[in-house]
Amino acid sequence: MNLRQTRKKIKSVTNVKKITKAMQMISAIKMKKAQTAALEGRPYDEELKKIIYRVMPKVSEKYSPLLVNNDSLNTKKLGIVIASNKGLCGGFNMNLFRFISKNIDFKKTDMVILGKKATFLGRAGGNITADFSSVNPLNNISAVFNFVLEKFLKQEYKEIILFYNKFISILKIEPVMVKILPVKIDLNKEETNIKTKQVEYLIEPSPDIIIDQLLRSYVQESIKNAIIESEASEHSSRMIAMKNATDNATDVIYNLTMLRNKIRQANITNELLDMVSAKTSVEGN
Repeated sequence: MNLRQTRKKIKSVTNVKKITKAMQMISAIKMKKAQTAALEGRPYDEELKKIIYRVMPKVSEKYSPLLVNNDSLNTKKLGIVIASNKGLCGGFNMNLFRFISKNIDFKKTDMVILGKKATFLGRAGGNITADFSSVNPLNNISAVFNFVLEKFLKQEYKEIILFYNKFISILKIEPVMVKILPVKIDLNKEETNIKTKQVEYLIEPSPDIIIDQLLRSYVQESIKNAIIESEASEHSSRMIAMKNATDNATDVIYNLTMLRNKIRQANITNELLDMVSAKTSVEGN
């Protein structure tokens, strides 16, 4: 590699570094907004779980079809996969896809996807029945909910499962699998004391109206929270990936600069040697 090639390469890597740095800053801003939305939505979700759990012991399956386990011969499941529309976010998508492939049988599970990158599952052997990918997936919450609810009520699927990346911290996300239909509430360890409380509730206007609507809201809210958590995880992963790319570009620029200096010094040394050799030759003559 000569001096001109080295300088050209330094310039190219510097331009790449500027791009990755800008993407890192943009992802940090988006991640902060999505993180705030994810954390703010968790208290509502937990309180909704508590309310449902308190009335569940006194509620039978006749009040809502969302509580009924499908005992038909159909054993197929429907998975809702929430991925990203764009790349450059590290192992965000591939870690989720590996998790899905380990936890389901593609022959017995169909999929509804949100995020263009989730089409990879179709190439991997999965059957994608619907694609609700869009620039803003929050706009498709009602459409996804109505689609999966209709399929479940028609008993086309035994279970409806959510797959997404849960936001834990800026440096940690983990893929999770959550069964949303039929509805079964699982509380955290800190909330197990609710189980011991036996309280009689008066439900107005009637349980068959309130319970079904409450469970529908819970399922729809679960899909919404999964999308928000996934967005926070995506921006966090992209921010870290772009930071790593920026750091790597800095290292490459440093190494190329050192190489450029060595090449330039070698050229200067060769020129001095030529001058000394020429002078010695003239003096000898």
